[in-house]
This record gives sequence, C-alpha cells and structure tokens, in this order.
Amino acid sequence: MTAILHLMKLCVGAESPDDLAAWQKRFGAGPAMHVTRMWPKREVELLAGGSIYWVFKGVMLARQRILSLERIEGEDGILRCGLVLDRDLVRVAAVPRRPFQGWRYLPAEDAPPDIPAGRASEEALPPAIAAALAEMGLR
Repeated sequence: MTAILHLMKLCVGAESPDDLAAWQKRFGAGPAMHVTRMWPKREVELLAGGSIYWVFKGVMLARQRILSLERIEGEDGILRCGLVLDRDLVRVAAVPRRPFQGWRYLPAEDAPPDIPAGRASEEALPPAIAAALAEMGLR
C-alpha cells in the first residue's frame, strides 16, 4: 500500500480560504487547477489521496484534495504541472508556517486535522489571530 503524501503551498493573491474559493469559482464548474513549474517526483504518493495545503499570510488554513496531475505546455513552450484539485476547500486547524518558495512535501503525519464539519461554516479568524493562537498551541 502506498503512503499518502501532501503538498504545502503559499496562497499568493488570496487573503483567505473564502477568497481562494471565490477566485477558483470564476474559472467555471468542475475541478480547480493550480499550475506549477515543477513536476512532483513523488507523484504516486500524492495521487494516493494527497491534498494541497494552502498557507495564507503565514498560516496553513485549508486544503484541497489532489485529483490528478496534467502536463501543461505554457505559451513559452515550457512544460509545467497542472495540479487538478477537488473544488471542495476543506478548512484545517491553523498552523503557522514560515515563508518558502514554490511548494513543499508535507508528510501525512505532519498535516493538521480538518476542522469539524459543524465549525467549517463559521467565519475564519483573521490569519494574524489564527497564527497567534496556533503559536500558543490553541487551535
């Protein structure tokens, strides 16, 4: 059985999970896609049930399940990786993260837990407050 592996990515241009969901919705129905320059070497583990965990303003707050990977050729002729994502954005317990470039692998055992369904519809805390609570060990 293949172990599950996730990706972690800074969400640039979106202020919150709701903002990301609204932005993705503008591109129509069906799965969302995020195009990245590098193709993951650990593709099999990602496709065994992995998600992309989004970091907003230094705090990991949401994830989307990775459905597949597609080869995308840019206008410049360079091949890129299209991460095909489930449209459902799942909120997770806030975890502070330092800035980083590109994406990083996130082992399943290090991934934050999903927020219970009853709390997922609550308005998200501002990232600065979520980060402060997470640093204190409060989720």
